[in-house]
Amino acid sequence: MANQNFIVTTTEHIPGKEYEVIGEVFGLTTQSKNVVRNIGAGLKNIVGGEIKDYTKMLDEARNTSVDRLRENAQKLGADAVVMMRFDSGSIGGDMQSVAAYGTAVKYTN
Repeated sequence: MANQNFIVTTTEHIPGKEYEVIGEVFGLTTQSKNVVRNIGAGLKNIVGGEIKDYTKMLDEARNTSVDRLRENAQKLGADAVVMMRFDSGSIGGDMQSVAAYGTAVKYTN
């Protein structure tokens, strides 16, 4: 389990910290949509509106990918991750992949 106090930031600099770059780091997950979600999504396509089950699935996938990013960075000996970004995309018609990526760094001060 990754340390939840481990800093993951979208910025390039962490105030008050000097560090050296270890390298790139990733956290990946792929989630599938279940039959109930697909039925609900089909109905929402007819009437419009947010598909809350899909939103929940993507939020869970995002959180899982960041947790894995932290774990992978800590395995490299990193103290933090800077410049974190997300990428996502569909695989086939019923799967969603989310990648969190950034630069693992080690504090020097």
